[in-house]
Amino acid sequence: MRVPLPKVRELVEAVRAVVKGPFTTKFPAKVDSVHPNFRGILKFREEKCICCGACTRVCPPRAREIVIDREKGVMRNIHHADRCIYCGQCVLYCTTREGIYHSQEFDTARTERSPDWETSVEKELACCEVCGEPFATKAHLLWIAHKVGDLANSNPTLLLSLYQELGTAEPRSRGDIQPYRSDTMRILCPECRRKTYLAEEWGY
Repeated sequence: MRVPLPKVRELVEAVRAVVKGPFTTKFPAKVDSVHPNFRGILKFREEKCICCGACTRVCPPRAREIVIDREKGVMRNIHHADRCIYCGQCVLYCTTREGIYHSQEFDTARTERSPDWETSVEKELACCEVCGEPFATKAHLLWIAHKVGDLANSNPTLLLSLYQELGTAEPRSRGDIQPYRSDTMRILCPECRRKTYLAEEWGY
């Protein structure tokens, strides 16, 4: 029986393995570097995230969640890493473009669910000064105000948010009356803002 001779390519690979060593790495004893564009474990940049909720709307496996904690007065953006498929949609559609990023960490093997799989960011709520309902975070309003620049002067909610950040305006207590035109200079949710500008709907 005739024994087939090795192909040239196989000989080249064999010589290369002898000279350079095996192709396999020494992981986990030694962690090799990864490509800069590698989609590793997703992490927050807490100072850049404004808890706008855009990432939760584009996440296919629903690995992100927005929770309003009225007791603490915060909005919480939670990332459930055990559900994540690393598609990168949250990074792509992040409002600030900096709130979320792919880290270089790729070792995601676990034998059971653990608390470190869940990461979150908390931001202070912005509540309507008429109805008292939360409608955004203060960080979100400030980001918009700084983004639009002088145009913030045309929106009382953005303008007052800036003044409060500077300490030149005090938050007003929640009103127990229906919105009226004099309430335009308040921080209002979109619904109360609409009712305020259309005060005739209330019979005034």
